[in-house]
Amino acid sequence: MHEPILEIRDLRKTYRGGVTALGGVDLTVNRGEIFALLGPNGAGKTTLIGAVCGLVRPTGGTITAFGHDLARDWRSARARIGLVPQELATDMFETVWRAVSYSQGLFGKPSNPAALEAILKSLSLWDKKDVQIRALSGGMKRRVLIAKALAHEPELLFLDEPTAGVDVELRKGMWEQIAALKERGVTIILTTHYIEEAEEMADRVGIIQGGRILMVDEKRAMMERLGTTEAVIDLAAPLAEVPPALAGFPVELAEGGTRLIYRGGNGEGKGRAEVAQLAQALTRAGIGFTSLDIHDSSLEDIFVGLLGHTAEAA
Repeated sequence: MHEPILEIRDLRKTYRGGVTALGGVDLTVNRGEIFALLGPNGAGKTTLIGAVCGLVRPTGGTITAFGHDLARDWRSARARIGLVPQELATDMFETVWRAVSYSQGLFGKPSNPAALEAILKSLSLWDKKDVQIRALSGGMKRRVLIAKALAHEPELLFLDEPTAGVDVELRKGMWEQIAALKERGVTIILTTHYIEEAEEMADRVGIIQGGRILMVDEKRAMMERLGTTEAVIDLAAPLAEVPPALAGFPVELAEGGTRLIYRGGNGEGKGRAEVAQLAQALTRAGIGFTSLDIHDSSLEDIFVGLLGHTAEAA
């Protein structure tokens, strides 16, 4: 049984000048999951996080965290929420230890040096604890933001574009740290436009565009439901039309009849099985082919396809 930790209903935010950042968002996040919110720049991801974390005042709708209505009982819920913002918002002349210690006390937590030491060690920051933040590399500064967010031991952690501007090696290190947090029982909501990040880590994925949630589903279910298999078959001799033997397959001719394109299946299993049947049908019909290239759609293909359809509908 899924236990909701965050419930958002009909959340709206319109800024002065009439710009709508959120146009009626409904979202439920369950305890212990990693939820990835995918969307292009300007889709409303940061506004949504800001509304939950008390940085943005919604125009309408309700937010319930840990059973508390944030409009009425903000303080008790906020103390259990951590935020790693996109931008480095901390005193650059502060040492790592002082910056993280300050965050621990910010929500009324008693000083706990042992807990801070454990957090800094888990983020490979312990040997940098007495270094001023301005002297750290970009990747290390981002780790300090994570340490600050973890200092008061939140149960729900928001990561707003956690690996933006971080090199690939560091990004993989961050993924490991996020997985370790999940192991400790922290619920994580991350916004990202690195689709491989969602593909690597998320249990569920939500796609947001124009301040509205287009869809939410378990990552694997989304890929199975919306994913397609594409196969490109180069023929030994050109065909004038798709032969009757292939009538039951979703295929079309291309490149002047020298290439057969298959697009079908929903998810890896079905499509690949059907391509194997297609190859057998070609052989039985005496149609020779010189190569067969097969590709399963990724979460990125689904994401781009969904956003494309919405743009066309608009």
